[in-house]
Amino acid sequence: MARDDWNPDTYARFAELRARPFWDLAERIDTTSPIESMADLGCGPGDLTRALADRLGTASAIGVDSSAAMLSRASGQATDRCRFEGGDIATWTSEQFVDLVIANASLQWVPDHRAVIERWASQLTACGQLAIQVPANADHPSHTCSATVAEREPFRSAMGGTPPADPVGANVLAPEAYAELLHDLGFEDPDVRLVVYPQVMPSSATVVDWTRGTSLTRFFTALPDDLHERFVDAYRSELLVAIGDRAPYFYAFKRILMNARRRAA
Repeated sequence: MARDDWNPDTYARFAELRARPFWDLAERIDTTSPIESMADLGCGPGDLTRALADRLGTASAIGVDSSAAMLSRASGQATDRCRFEGGDIATWTSEQFVDLVIANASLQWVPDHRAVIERWASQLTACGQLAIQVPANADHPSHTCSATVAEREPFRSAMGGTPPADPVGANVLAPEAYAELLHDLGFEDPDVRLVVYPQVMPSSATVVDWTRGTSLTRFFTALPDDLHERFVDAYRSELLVAIGDRAPYFYAFKRILMNARRRAA
């Protein structure tokens, strides 16, 4: 991103809901042998990175993120065994092999998942593990309505005539494609599942607050500051027409979760 439009406070408003798939991934990590090192790619504010490192008892953990604002927040989670640094998760490599790579709701932001996952796999120890979660809800009005508004004026012209595509729709593969890829890369019995998370929001309009902390950031990056709130208002109107103005609102959120361990040689 040209500018850093990630707001840790906005993102953290739904911290409990955002953490649930992370811990679902963690529950399926194989701990029959020690996990001495781990990398959390797209670590955000770092609290989950440190919590998982503490749970697993890792000797060395690193969190990587491209957002300066998120890394500033993550610095408060740093310890002798857990550190954070800026970087591009798409091109990330490690100076030493790691036992675990976890990426929770971050891989969707980068293209060419086959190449990226292959690169991550190459950084694992002999029996290392991947734990990855990506959203799979590009067809929900929470995503399609923002794309519709982005094609209207003055927003379209302000974004150079080409609004940024939805990374979930553009980049995320089908669950079976991830399973096949992991198998081909030498992972044993890859566990790939599509999960619908039941997110009950106080109202339909609360969905705007949710997407403002994630999906809408791509528009904020492309738009001048004085159009941010106008875009959000237009998006809110479009969304409420599509999903209705209800309280509470059941926001069904699809995610793909995958856990895999490399086959022993």
